[in-house]
Amino acid sequence: MSNSRRPARGNKYRTGYLRSRAWFARRARWFAEETAAGNTLRCAACNRIARVRDLELHHVDYSGVAETPTGWRAEETHSDLVSLHPAHHELLHRLLDRDQVLRAMRSRPVASAFALRALRRKLAPTTTEQP
Repeated sequence: MSNSRRPARGNKYRTGYLRSRAWFARRARWFAEETAAGNTLRCAACNRIARVRDLELHHVDYSGVAETPTGWRAEETHSDLVSLHPAHHELLHRLLDRDQVLRAMRSRPVASAFALRALRRKLAPTTTEQP
């Protein structure tokens, strides 16, 4: 098993699911659940407040996604998705793609959590000490 991205060509998840009505409905529902719970929409990497149109959702786990004879099934749990700015989403995937340990982890949720923590450390504002 690998946590690295597979090429888009021939990848039904990327060319089918992420363009499906089921995904767009699930995405809208995720953001609606966040706001209904009184949560401020934020990027999970930089923690900056953001609007829905400025965020993407990263799949921590794919267990709720399935292609059926009648179309795609989008039953990800709320915690299976994490909001990120597009650039931070790309950086997270690059970490998952390039880090041999993360790529080889048997659990995608664990690999995603490690990669997100590393990304948060990299994006954290640094304080400079005055001499």
